[in-house]
Amino acid sequence: MPRSGKTTTPDGVPTLLDDVFPALANPVRRRILQLLLAGPHSVNNLAAHFDMARPSVSEHLKVLRDAGLVTERRVGRERHYSLCRAPLEEISNWLHPYEVYWQDRLRLLRDTVVEEEADQRGR
Repeated sequence: MPRSGKTTTPDGVPTLLDDVFPALANPVRRRILQLLLAGPHSVNNLAAHFDMARPSVSEHLKVLRDAGLVTERRVGRERHYSLCRAPLEEISNWLHPYEVYWQDRLRLLRDTVVEEEADQRGR
């Protein structure tokens, strides 16, 4: 489970991200999340996509579950995993100001290039 208690650091960054980013640092876990975009999957179904033993996939799923990125549901003898939207939305919200920053910078660069090209054509 993600950390409970205080929800932001002194600088306003959600503490949820402290659990989420390390979980996303592994390419296997990112691929698992990508597979779960299509809907819930059993551990066995997910394991079929990797060249590793099912217990290894289960370990990756535990990290994702502990970070709050997936939920687990028992169906008979199987465990099925689904994506959790909240942490992914939190990442998107946290990244949004940086996206705006770079869009503005690229827009300024484009405008500068267009102006310089117009100046060169006018010479």
